[in-house]
Amino acid sequence: GLIVYPGMMDAATNMGLVEIGAVAATVDIAEVGDMNPHAQAITAVNPYNASVDVTRVSGVTSVATLPFGGIISGQATVINLNGTTPREMAIVPSAALVIDFPRVSAGFSPFAQQQSPNINQAVETRDRQIERLRKMLRDAEAYGRAHDAYARDKSLPRPDTDNALASLVPFVRGERPVIFRADRERDIRAVVNFASEMKLRPIILGGNDAWKAATLLKERNVPVILMGVLDLPSREDDPYDVLYENAAKLGAAGVRFCISTGNSGTQVRDLPFHAGMAAAFGLPRAEALKAVTLYPAQIMNVADRVGSIEVGKTANLVITDGDLLEARTNVRHLFIEGRQIPLTSRHTQLYEQFKDRR
Repeated sequence: GLIVYPGMMDAATNMGLVEIGAVAATVDIAEVGDMNPHAQAITAVNPYNASVDVTRVSGVTSVATLPFGGIISGQATVINLNGTTPREMAIVPSAALVIDFPRVSAGFSPFAQQQSPNINQAVETRDRQIERLRKMLRDAEAYGRAHDAYARDKSLPRPDTDNALASLVPFVRGERPVIFRADRERDIRAVVNFASEMKLRPIILGGNDAWKAATLLKERNVPVILMGVLDLPSREDDPYDVLYENAAKLGAAGVRFCISTGNSGTQVRDLPFHAGMAAAFGLPRAEALKAVTLYPAQIMNVADRVGSIEVGKTANLVITDGDLLEARTNVRHLFIEGRQIPLTSRHTQLYEQFKDRR
């Protein structure tokens, strides 16, 4: 028989923003400058991106698409992988703010054209960047208060309009979450403390060392979008399976998390294998499935619409001939928003074109 699953969701991709990495005209992941809170990924999503078809035939029916670059990269969007316009695809056009939290980067690299500064200079640079970030968030708080006061009393001087600060207001008020890129333990702890100071709703993106800060993440109820499950360790003295076991350790500690392939539209099709690896290294099978279905939807605040099979939710369904997380399983039928989606992609088209070639 066949098995019906909710469609999978990857909470950290650049799906629709990049077509060919080496062709600049097809790359829309970043804006110019360091502070771009008003840049919305939804405006640059290409519904006809080749990665969309390739990804959804693997059972991934929705993704969060994140901008990249600078300190404040912009606003992430959550989309279904079907539609003819970005707005038609959108589940939530503006789901979260994306911040690449400043970190210390110093040392020698034989491949770098320009070497990193010494540690003292690196620390000073990081501190200056954090202070710039803090100031902009404080300015957004003041901007929001000024406009609220003017809305109540039109006799007050009319505040100036600033699109960047206006776009930050719902985030500094805690109405929407903020995604912070951080992998190392010290950076994760710094993010949690910074978010607490600024009264933000943080989500950790990356989280290679998240298991080391699990107690803090649990206490502060900070979720993690876990990337790198299939990666090798970044430190030579780490055990080979340190990243494979990361999800299991977070789950055992009670930390909210989901599993993501990372910031690459072309590899999102491998999402079930990331969850399968986590299951092979200690994460309960049911939790591994939720880590790519229900949990990313909860973290991105769209669980009322996708992530599970329930009455009233969007009919994003995957029908398979076996375990969804097994490499040998085939997707037999796919539905997005109740519409049956043909199981064709650029891969299948090339196969049909050349299968009889001798």
